[in-house]
Amino acid sequence: MNILVTGSNGQLGCELRELAKSYGQFVFVFTDKPELDITSEQALKKFFKQNKIDCVINCAGFTAVDGAEDDIAGAKELNTRGAGLLASACTEAGALIIHISTDYVFDGQVGCRPYRESDVARPRSVYGKSKLEGELEMLFNAQRSLIIRTSWLYSSFGHNFVKTILNKAKTEQELRVVYDQIGAPTYAADLAKTILDMLPDIPPKIRGKIYNYSNEGVCSWYDFAHAIIEMEGLQCHLKPVLTAEFKQRAQRPHYSVLDKTAIKTDYLIDIPHWRDGLRRCLEAMRG
Repeated sequence: MNILVTGSNGQLGCELRELAKSYGQFVFVFTDKPELDITSEQALKKFFKQNKIDCVINCAGFTAVDGAEDDIAGAKELNTRGAGLLASACTEAGALIIHISTDYVFDGQVGCRPYRESDVARPRSVYGKSKLEGELEMLFNAQRSLIIRTSWLYSSFGHNFVKTILNKAKTEQELRVVYDQIGAPTYAADLAKTILDMLPDIPPKIRGKIYNYSNEGVCSWYDFAHAIIEMEGLQCHLKPVLTAEFKQRAQRPHYSVLDKTAIKTDYLIDIPHWRDGLRRCLEAMRG
């Protein structure tokens, strides 16, 4: 199976690149914007004509949640239009596409139970809206498609919450962290492994199937930061604050825990707890 990974310089893309050597049954093609601009229909047609692709893992995306509020056109160009063009290219090539989406398609008003794939999506931010519209593009334009919604993604690669906390904790005596946003962190390496382990068992005629995936467990951003500080033995004091006290351009869901029953049942996977994922990520950062 020839697998194209778009957005391969991002967190999930880098983790897939690291794992590729352990999955010799697959042939990987890793691209980012310099090699393949998914917002260019001409570039996509040329690439798919020159390369035999059986599956695409679309990790490309505009992920700056607050930045999207100021660059609506940029977020929609990559997260919505680019997703649609890539879906159409996959249909023409007869390729399966696995598209990565987000918990931010939800408004956080479901109550104290995890979100199911069937729950109505009501995004509160430009980023969330652009990702939901990207999902719709997948549903309309991809003949064979699978969408994975994930949450609070982090890795030893790229920029993320874990690295931000570590860097600030080393130079600041006190950090203010939101404690009224509840979700589940996801170690990108765990998601990458799950995707590659799923591949042989994905039905040939799958279309528009949505799955939730995050690490197990539940926490606030404050709890997450506390675990990071604790595991690294840092002395920085953490101050829990309400979202209203913490200025952010984009609105986030106050509760976005994902129900992973479907993906665990259909693919018989065992998902690690978020603290276990964090521990392994920190080990990877130390080298």
